[in-house]
Amino acid sequence: MKEKQKTIGQKVKTRNGIKRVSFCAICILLEVAFLVVMMTKLNEYYGIVSIAMGLLGLAIVLGLCASDKATSLKMPWIFLILLFPILGVSLYLLIGLNGGTRKMKARYADVDNKLFPLLPDNSEKIAELKEKNPNAGAISEYIKRNAFYPLYQNTDVKYFDDAMTGYKAMINEISKAEKYVFMEYFAIQNSEAWKMLEEVLVDRVKAGVEVRVFYDDFGSVGFVNIDFAKMLSDEGIDCKVFNPATPGLNVFLNNRDHRKMTIIDGKVAFTGGFNIADEYFNITRPYKSWKDTGVRLEGDAVQSLAMTFLENWNAVSDKDVDDTDFTKYIIKYDYTATNEGYVQPYADSPMDNEQVGEEVYISMLNKAEKYCWFMTPYLIITDEMVHAMRLASKRGVDVRIITPGVPDKKIIYSVTRSFYHCLVEYGVRVYEWTPGFSHAKMCVADDRMALCGTINLDYRSLYHHFENACFFAECDTVTDIRDDFVRTMEESTEVTELYKAKEKAYMRAGQLIMRLFSGLL
Repeated sequence: MKEKQKTIGQKVKTRNGIKRVSFCAICILLEVAFLVVMMTKLNEYYGIVSIAMGLLGLAIVLGLCASDKATSLKMPWIFLILLFPILGVSLYLLIGLNGGTRKMKARYADVDNKLFPLLPDNSEKIAELKEKNPNAGAISEYIKRNAFYPLYQNTDVKYFDDAMTGYKAMINEISKAEKYVFMEYFAIQNSEAWKMLEEVLVDRVKAGVEVRVFYDDFGSVGFVNIDFAKMLSDEGIDCKVFNPATPGLNVFLNNRDHRKMTIIDGKVAFTGGFNIADEYFNITRPYKSWKDTGVRLEGDAVQSLAMTFLENWNAVSDKDVDDTDFTKYIIKYDYTATNEGYVQPYADSPMDNEQVGEEVYISMLNKAEKYCWFMTPYLIITDEMVHAMRLASKRGVDVRIITPGVPDKKIIYSVTRSFYHCLVEYGVRVYEWTPGFSHAKMCVADDRMALCGTINLDYRSLYHHFENACFFAECDTVTDIRDDFVRTMEESTEVTELYKAKEKAYMRAGQLIMRLFSGLL
C-alpha cells in the first residue's frame, strides 16, 4: 500500500510541476541564448563587442573582489567571467546581479519600519541572560542588534522530534482558533496531509475566523497547480503566492520564502523544518524514512512570529491591499508561563546585507565551550563556516554534524559529502542518518543553548532565502533537543574515519569543481 501511495504521489508531483518548471527553464535558456547570439553574431562589430564585453567583465570582477560578499560566493562568478566572458557576463546580468531586488528592498524597509516598533524592547532580558550565561547572552545581543528581534521569557515551549506529532498538535490548536490563523510555508502539497488541515481551516472560516495561507510558488511548484490559490479563496481562505516563478531579466526569482510558521490568535505559534506535504510526515516515503522537527510556542514570544508573517505578507507585492492596523495581530496576552528560560524567535532576509542565519551558527561555534552539534539536510558552506568549525574543534570543542543517509537530490548530496574531508581532518565528527532523509535544521551547544528552525547549512538558506528560527537558552527545550541529537546519532552511521582518508585524484577533481560552483546551487 505504501509503495502504491509513493508511486501515486510521485506521479502527481511530477505532473503538477513539470510543465511550469520546463516552461521557466526554457524561457531562461532562450534569454541566455538571445544575449549570447546578440553579442557573438554581430561579426562586423566583433572587435568592439569583444572589447566591450572584456571591459564589462573586468568591471564586474573588480566589483566582486571589492564587495563584502563571502569568498565562496564571489569565486564562481569570477572564474566563469574570466574563462567565458560573454557567457559569464550574460549569466551574471541575468542571475547574479539581481537588480530587481532594489524595489523589493525599499518595500521591505517600509514595512519593517512600521512593524518592528510594535515589538517590545526587552533589553533587560538580555542583561539578565548575560548574567546567567554570557555566551548565550552575547548571541542574543547580536540577534537584537542586527535582526532587531527581542529576547523573551514568559513563553512555554514544546519540542517535537517527529513532524507528524507536531502537525497533529498544530491542527488541534487551529481547531480552537477564535480570531485568526496565519500560515506561511515554503511548500504545500494538495494531498492527504493538506486535506487533514483544510477541513479544519474551512470550519474556522465558517466560524468567522480570519484565515491566511501564504506559500512559495517555486517551493510548491511540484505539489500544487495554478488553481490551488483560487480554490482556497473560494473557500474563504485569504491566500497569497510568494514571488511567482516567472522568468525575466533582473527578477526577484532567486529569493524564495523558505520560512515555515503558523500563528494562532497571537497566542500560540508553530515553526520548524517541516512543510505541509505528505513526504514530510511519512505518508509517502520517496526517500525511505523522513525526519523533521519543530516547536510550539505559547506566550509573549509569539509576537515576533506574528510580526515576521506580516512582514512578508505586506511587503512581497505592491499590487495587494496592505494591512493598515497591525496592532490587532501583534498582541501581548495576559499569560503566565511555567518555563523560566529564554526564547528568541528571529528571521533572516536577503533584503539586507546581514547574514543573520550564518552569523548565529558561527557564533554558536565560537561561544561553545564543550560541544556544538548540528543537524542539516545539506552541507554546502562558506570558507568562513568551515574555518569556524575547524577552529572550534581545534579548541577542544566536540563538533558534530548529522546529515541524511539517503539523499533527496543526488548532486547536492555529492557536494555535501565533498565537505566532509576538510572538516574531519580537523576533528569534526560526521554522521549520516541511516533510516533515510533527515530534513531537520538544528544546533545545540553545551546543554545551555539551542536553535530550531528552517535554516539549512547551505548557500540558499544562508544567503538567498527568507528564513526563520528560534534561539533557546537556559530552558528545558535545550536538553530536549540535545536528547534528540543523541537518539538520532544512535540511529546514524558515523563516517568520520571513512572520510579522513584522501580520495582518488579524479574524485577529488570532480568534487573541487562542484565545490567551486556550490555558491550558485
